[in-house]
Amino acid sequence: MAFIGFAGSFLARLMGGFTNDLKTLIMLMAIDFITGLAVAGIFKKSDKTENGALSSKTGFRGIAKKCLALTFVLIAHRLDLLLGVSFTRTAVILAYIANELVSIIENAGLMGMPVPMVVKKAIDILTEKSQDN
Repeated sequence: MAFIGFAGSFLARLMGGFTNDLKTLIMLMAIDFITGLAVAGIFKKSDKTENGALSSKTGFRGIAKKCLALTFVLIAHRLDLLLGVSFTRTAVILAYIANELVSIIENAGLMGMPVPMVVKKAIDILTEKSQDN
């Protein structure tokens, strides 16, 4: 357990610290993964497999994409340090937060859940902020 905590702390430090924006991104990544599992496992409506059901290959692909997104956060932080700026990491995190929210909304739609308008507007604001940065 201590090793996992050490590794997590080390990775968070490499990405610029375990800040609220990074915490939000990681939380949304977990929610997206869980709702994706529900869409495929319970509702059998996944558009990522032929029969709409669970697929370990698809699951691993999703995890790999999320790891790559976190790698881009790390790269953006290193670019901030190199260039002496502080907006690249934030813009990358906001873009991925918007992406995760869109995916969660898609999953909710596949499950037949209505999405509150305030969440849709928040995504628009996040998308604008990430593009402005």
